[in-house]
Amino acid sequence: MNVKDIMSSPVFTIAPEENVAYARNLMLKHKISTLVVAKNEEMIGVITKKDLGKRLAQAEPMWRRRPIDKIPVSMVMNENPITIYPGATIAQASELMIENGINSLAVVNREVMGIVTGTDIMKHFSKQDVRNKVSELMTEDIVFVHRHHTINHVVNEMEENRTSRVIVSDDSDESVGMITTSNVAFNSMVNNEGNLSSKSIKMTRRSSPAGQKEYRYIKEVPLVAEDIMSELPPAIGIDDLAVEAAKTMISENTIALPVVNGERIVGIISRRDIIRAVR
Repeated sequence: MNVKDIMSSPVFTIAPEENVAYARNLMLKHKISTLVVAKNEEMIGVITKKDLGKRLAQAEPMWRRRPIDKIPVSMVMNENPITIYPGATIAQASELMIENGINSLAVVNREVMGIVTGTDIMKHFSKQDVRNKVSELMTEDIVFVHRHHTINHVVNEMEENRTSRVIVSDDSDESVGMITTSNVAFNSMVNNEGNLSSKSIKMTRRSSPAGQKEYRYIKEVPLVAEDIMSELPPAIGIDDLAVEAAKTMISENTIALPVVNGERIVGIISRRDIIRAVR
């Protein structure tokens, strides 16, 4: 079985002058993570949800000077995407993804034939008779963020730890959710003025230190981790088969699962861990 047997085709394309909002809407509508950027029917780059999440969360000065609807895809895309030929093995595709820290490859034979993603490889893995246990593939180092941490902090943690997901904890150190690159990319991180999105909260204040009368006012505060996190996905046992973990990730539409030993979370098994195991 080769790359051509598991790739997604046809590909969804977008013009370089189209805006970021349109790219996000295409990804959401078609439940995809990668778009080919094409000009005159030739590929000039790719744009992924990871690119969107990173850029939107950074809200650099050049972004603040223009509404998000007017930011062209050409400012965000990868101009030199890594490609693979349709006859390559799935193991070769896995190796390219791991080596380059990416989750998709354009499949090219003179022209773009399709896209192969980490999820495509994980689906392939889930159908194999592989006996690896979760404990053999999982990552023991878990990256935690607090539910009140800013989105920028979350993105920085992802970048510094080279991970696509973090676990969100509360004041009692209980795990309450997960944030992935999808959560970051598909939430509105920048408003139409180019500033980081915020939420309104109602505050109560006494009219004077000794006064009895209270009144409410509205305060704008930045979005934090709990505002964009997803529910914590189902856990998988440390002694379960990795194939079962892959099947659960696919059915739950998630890129990682907490690994438990009894009731204690002892690690994470991710799509990347599965990809790394493909031979």
